[in-house]
Amino acid sequence: MKRIVLSGTGSGVGKTTIATGIMKALSKKHKIQSFKVGPDYIDPSYHKIATGFDARNLDSFFMTEGQIRQSFKQGMTSSNADYGIIEGVRGLYEGISPITDVGTTSSIAKALNAPVILIINSRSLVRSAAAMTLGFKALDKAINIQGVILNNVKSQKHYLKTKEAVETLSNTQVLGGIVRDKSITMEQRHLGLIPAVEEERIKDLIEKWGELIEDNINLDLLLDIMNDSQPIADNYEPIWSENKTKQKTKIGIPFDEAFNFYYKENLEALEANKAQLIYFSPIHDEEIPDVDALYLGGGYPEIFKKELSNNTPMLKSIKQFSIDKHPIYAECGGLMYLTNSIDNESMVNVFPYKSYLTKKVQGLSYTIAEVIQENPILNKNTQYHGHEFHYSKVEYTGSNKNDFAFKMKRGVGITGKYDGLLKNNTVASYIHTHTSCIPEFAYNFTQSAIEN
Repeated sequence: MKRIVLSGTGSGVGKTTIATGIMKALSKKHKIQSFKVGPDYIDPSYHKIATGFDARNLDSFFMTEGQIRQSFKQGMTSSNADYGIIEGVRGLYEGISPITDVGTTSSIAKALNAPVILIINSRSLVRSAAAMTLGFKALDKAINIQGVILNNVKSQKHYLKTKEAVETLSNTQVLGGIVRDKSITMEQRHLGLIPAVEEERIKDLIEKWGELIEDNINLDLLLDIMNDSQPIADNYEPIWSENKTKQKTKIGIPFDEAFNFYYKENLEALEANKAQLIYFSPIHDEEIPDVDALYLGGGYPEIFKKELSNNTPMLKSIKQFSIDKHPIYAECGGLMYLTNSIDNESMVNVFPYKSYLTKKVQGLSYTIAEVIQENPILNKNTQYHGHEFHYSKVEYTGSNKNDFAFKMKRGVGITGKYDGLLKNNTVASYIHTHTSCIPEFAYNFTQSAIEN
């Protein structure tokens, strides 16, 4: 399984542009399977356009080392890929602790024994780029930094000087450099990049990134590094529990401009438990399809609140589905959709509380929750990991902890102490999770669909 990790020295160095461009350029001749380190739905949507295959997420807060290897292997096998390209998160060594590996790109590189290419924002740097490279190589000798890409160089002259400094002083090969160009910059909104599913023009932008990479990066050298990948430890652990479901179910998945945040493995786990996934649009369809359960992922319902609010038949059909006690599991944007309103635009109203955008962000954070009430995905007295990231608030006006399924051990949730509003057979929370954190997720959810 030939592979590479593309990591930055920090956030904002151009990882996604360069990684996606490399994927696009190499996909012309090779099958490329992409991976993204950390909790992220949007960057993988760019990867998919570049490669033609669904991206995967790798995360050492969610996964054991064995699960990281299993998820990587599963991705490579499913696409029959020639190469695996892993885009890092933030800086190479940034995680939840100032001194340990958990949640870092470096932990993924070590679990997969993968060579690393370091991306440096070399604006105004020459010898200092060599110093940065030396520092990153020295911090953890188990990390195999095989090369450097210089981004934001001012000119060819600046690139050649910096290349000489890095190669001579840090004994690390430079694969190329990208000149500053505002025309390749990606548009952003409050949670980061605009999901690729929303914009046709993003395909043209990714095409341009691929051409930029072909013109400026030594792809033959990159392929040589990947071709020289060393073996991965033969120690794999499953990312979902063994399928025990006997009966087939149909699970509705909203997927459109408003809802498109799903981890690929969560959907695969449901399918492995004999679920048929039926996709629909809360914006464009009149009612939910004929299904046994609903899995409402996150997204940007706040951006499309008028379109969602105007689709009254859809709102009514989902509310009736909940009243009839069919299982519904909702994350973040799905939670907001199930409240009374988003910024005073009427929503499904399973939960009679308003949700609204705030100027204050609940920053990207890992969470740990304890299950305090039985619900469609987890049994009482279990714990699970997840993450939260939003610019919204649900105005909970109740006073009963029995309104909630989860108590927060780490993170904020809805109230600062509780998350997972629970009513009928519907549970909705700000927490996003991954099946590797809840191996029994798919089994529990499909069983709930069978029983109700």
